[in-house]
Amino acid sequence: MAIKKTLTQAVPYSTDGKVTRWSLTMRYEQGTEGKDDYYGNNKDISVSATEDGPLDADGKVTTVTNFTPKSEGDWTKKELEDLCPIAKWDEIFASQYDSVITNPVVSPEPNNDFKIPS
Repeated sequence: MAIKKTLTQAVPYSTDGKVTRWSLTMRYEQGTEGKDDYYGNNKDISVSATEDGPLDADGKVTTVTNFTPKSEGDWTKKELEDLCPIAKWDEIFASQYDSVITNPVVSPEPNNDFKIPS
């Protein structure tokens, strides 16, 4: 069954009328809700327009540009989804689904009637 991914929350943080940071939540779901094969969880990220990157050859901090600030109304759903690290989240969710649904850890059962040998 396919994984369903839904952008459920997008909170803009603006300066001078332009979004400079987004707080995003994407809901991941697989299986049929209410059935044993269902698993879902949220992935969250906060993305700033720019952030400090690695040091350059001279030891100075570089700037990484994640997006160009623009007004809230100029953003599309696709642009917001593209800010999310989907490939990374896909891997994490697949691993979680496997460990929770496909191959869950089986806890050992205690035998409270066990008698200590003499």
